[in-house]
Amino acid sequence: MSKLEQIIVIEPPYDLKFKGPFTDVVTTNLKLKNPSDRKVCFKVKTTAPRRYCVRPNSGMIESGATVTVSVMLQPFDYDPNEKSKHKFMVQTIFAPSTATDMDAVWKDATPDDFMDSKLRCVFELPTDNNKMDDVDATKAAPVLNSNADGTSAPKPISASMDDPEMKKLMDECKRLQYDVGKLSDENRQLKDEGLRMRKAHRSDNIVSSTGATMNKQHSSSYLPSLLVVIAAIFIGFFLGKFVL
Repeated sequence: MSKLEQIIVIEPPYDLKFKGPFTDVVTTNLKLKNPSDRKVCFKVKTTAPRRYCVRPNSGMIESGATVTVSVMLQPFDYDPNEKSKHKFMVQTIFAPSTATDMDAVWKDATPDDFMDSKLRCVFELPTDNNKMDDVDATKAAPVLNSNADGTSAPKPISASMDDPEMKKLMDECKRLQYDVGKLSDENRQLKDEGLRMRKAHRSDNIVSSTGATMNKQHSSSYLPSLLVVIAAIFIGFFLGKFVL
């Protein structure tokens, strides 16, 4: 057991686990607890400083206090076949009870005063089971809005109707219904107008045909009448001649 483990408790004690995917920043927490009766100064160092952001990376822990350190892994192209060689080291030193300047504490300390603990970085991708758990959690989320008896609590209709967006949608629906009705009336008028035009066209054709037929009949009837008149004239002429 190292000196550091005797005066400070680190969680997790050995591995810093980062769960992917690693297309975005992945954060894991490191808890440092000081169970001793003295102040402890700490520093967090890494073998890959460009790949991680540590907040805070140094500080002072009061007796019996706990400090949470956020370790943020920057996005990168993860290769499952490549083993991580990144490591972290937590370095600590006892500080005088009256100490306020950490830089002075570290400057005045000798190498034998330093106590350190190393942690290994582990990269993990989510498994299929974890994905299913996420899906189930998403499906179960609406249950938070359920009543005490287990039934779903419906959203108040009045609250929805008071929503400005809902009012806007209702007004838009009414306007569209009015436009549809207006277009239907115009369509009906166009149909009636077309029907009247077709009827008028048929009437004109009928009148034209009737007029032509009557002219033919009149001409044909006029011709025999003319012949009768001429015949009567001749008959009268001959009768008058013989009688005289």
